[in-house]
Amino acid sequence: MSGASALPDGPLVAFYGDDYTGSSAAMEALTFAGLPTILFLEPPTPERLASIGQYRGIGIAGTARAKDPAWMEQNLPPAFAVLAGIGAPIAHYKVCSTFDSSPQIGSIGRAIDLAVPQLGGAWHPLLVGSPAMGRYQMFGHLFAAVNGVGHRLDRHPTMSRHPVTPMDESDLGRHLARQTARSIGLIDFVTMANGGADQALARAKAAGTEIISLDVLDQASLIEAGRLIWEYRGERLFVAGSQGVEQALVAYWRSAGLIPDNKLDLRLGGVERIACVSGSCSPVTAAQIAHAADNGFDVERLDATRAVDAAEWTREIGRAAERALTALSSGRDALLITASGPDDPAIGALNAAIEASGATASAVNERIGAGLGHALDSILETARLPRAVVAGGDTSGHALQAMGIYALTAIAPLAGGAPLNRASSDRAHANIEIALKGGQVGGTDLFCRARDGD
Repeated sequence: MSGASALPDGPLVAFYGDDYTGSSAAMEALTFAGLPTILFLEPPTPERLASIGQYRGIGIAGTARAKDPAWMEQNLPPAFAVLAGIGAPIAHYKVCSTFDSSPQIGSIGRAIDLAVPQLGGAWHPLLVGSPAMGRYQMFGHLFAAVNGVGHRLDRHPTMSRHPVTPMDESDLGRHLARQTARSIGLIDFVTMANGGADQALARAKAAGTEIISLDVLDQASLIEAGRLIWEYRGERLFVAGSQGVEQALVAYWRSAGLIPDNKLDLRLGGVERIACVSGSCSPVTAAQIAHAADNGFDVERLDATRAVDAAEWTREIGRAAERALTALSSGRDALLITASGPDDPAIGALNAAIEASGATASAVNERIGAGLGHALDSILETARLPRAVVAGGDTSGHALQAMGIYALTAIAPLAGGAPLNRASSDRAHANIEIALKGGQVGGTDLFCRARDGD
């Protein structure tokens, strides 16, 4: 099959992201290539879809990464039905570029099993590598860079110790095989470089292979992966993977002359004051918190152990919001945190409090994220601030739901995978600017850059 001479009209990609920060990264890849994209924070109604105008990408941000298969079985099919109704040639289940998942939590395999009957396709590409994010797949194994140093994923300093979904296998096919019974194959980067990808794909499809992983190591393999997805999409194609899916499609469309090979001139302006919240335990976020504390931010630590009791957590959130408002009135920026890095004693204290209370970790984590959202909601409304940052993939989902924001559109680059967005809301936060930052995302100065701009 050969590619068309022009891109079809209407939406090109419809995607569901299994966490909020990753969803904004997929939106970023399309928007900043000149393909306007909107990200809904819950499945939109037909009326909402009809009211938004023309977009080339339409996404739904979710929280499936933190959920069990039973939750997925109840909540993903309605979202996939919305994607199917959009009618885009590519439907994408967007996962974290570090493949956060297990059979019990965030199962990518279960999501694929639920998506295929509704979103279809003759084969199902799996594309996780994203060189722009420091994610590289070679012979099916995923590597991730930290401060310029590459780590095999099962030896990654964060992912190998992830508190919920620790990675003990870097071969993504083997990891995924624990989550689905579907057959899994691979087209490696050597085959791509040697011009054998078309034949390898034909052989895999003839053998009945359903999920075919695509190595992405560099720009050439990124373009080739995008070509395979686009040229062999058929009437429609369901794809699983990171924001590398959108990046690969954009790279191929540019190389084929289907979209201009230029970037939008989008500049990040500064603001006088900013408020931020963090539920991230990543060492990357810990370094960003420390840098912010040295550069004009008042870092307020919340006692997350209080979240095992709803009333006590509400009081803690109220106290934290008041402290943040006091800091803002004295000329400092506000940053509320629950922990600073994976070795913070606060993490062990929270786990012990959860065990002693008899509550579930998922319920308490959801309460923490929502509480941070309520705190940020109060701070922004009282101080009339135009901009905010939420750090933590799961935190972002719960926080934005609590804030009543229903959609985002990317407006300027902040960090790769974490654009600055404009919020849409039926409440007070319409047009507020907000960035969602995953734990592994951004330079040390991210919070300061969000405030100061370029």
